[in-house]
Amino acid sequence: MNSVKRNIVFITNPKSGTSTKGEIPELIEKRLDTSRFNYSIVQTERAGHATELATNAAKEGVDIIVAVGGDGTVNEVAKAITHTSSALGIIPCGSGNGLARHLMLPMEPGRAVEIINECVIHPLDYGTINNMPFFCTCGMGFDAFISKKFAEAGKRGLITYAENVLMEGLKYKPETYEIEDENGVRTIDAYLISVANASQYGNNAYIAPQASMSDGMLDVIIMEPFDIIGAPQISIDMFNKTLDKNSKIRTFRTKRIHIKRSKPGLIHYDGDPITTGEDLEIAIQEKGINVIVNPFADKTQRQPNMVQTALSTFFNELNILRDNLSKQGMKVQELNKMIIKRLNLQ
Repeated sequence: MNSVKRNIVFITNPKSGTSTKGEIPELIEKRLDTSRFNYSIVQTERAGHATELATNAAKEGVDIIVAVGGDGTVNEVAKAITHTSSALGIIPCGSGNGLARHLMLPMEPGRAVEIINECVIHPLDYGTINNMPFFCTCGMGFDAFISKKFAEAGKRGLITYAENVLMEGLKYKPETYEIEDENGVRTIDAYLISVANASQYGNNAYIAPQASMSDGMLDVIIMEPFDIIGAPQISIDMFNKTLDKNSKIRTFRTKRIHIKRSKPGLIHYDGDPITTGEDLEIAIQEKGINVIVNPFADKTQRQPNMVQTALSTFFNELNILRDNLSKQGMKVQELNKMIIKRLNLQ
């Protein structure tokens, strides 16, 4: 007996990322299991168009709506189908592909279509910042600043990220934030605050290595001020999935968090920068979106291996020792000044 075919709409963004989308229609025709799926392909023409297309598709009861593009396209499509019966599919064609990488989807478009054929759908969490949905991360401070620089850059990809970080990172000044969550209110100085629903920014840069999209919690990452000596270790830890072990990183989990800063400024959600006011309300929306996942994913690959963990621990212990010696050195110098003053040697 033949089962009823499911309907799929592929929404492609011709301008996203670093790769061409010209071969996508032919690839879909060749690799999609058309004995099980009817499909159509539509192309975005402007910013926000993917949201319009996905909203209409969801209203029409389309079973699966696939974002073909980068994290911006994924966000536009995904926010249109939260709390609907439609499921999100992803063919990653962007420069970072943060959500697709967290979900351990294949980066090769043809293999991503084959995952759609498997059609394994899970209800997953997403987050909101001032009621704006995000599916990977949102943040403020340096990562929002870099998101803006990246958006303004004339080229995309990992090299652009690296160029922006290296050129701007050491000039950036920490900010003061007031944080309120279930545990009370506190004031901190931070280089950045990132709130993660998924584990990475993209390009396998893991800002929250332990984050899960099915635990009903947000991972909050606070990066304390650091000097030029500590900067390389933070970069290494991010790509080694060991950032949560860095001595300059503070992490905790929460369902909601209110952040107040001294003045309006940049934030980003899923890498898209915007300017907002002083107050930021961030919350988890549990099991709010249906997503096609990779049934063959090896989730242990999200964790650092023993060598990565050992190296990260070793270098961070050196950093802690250096900081302690520096602080003790300052105390010794102050004591020496006091003794000299007492002895009238100055």
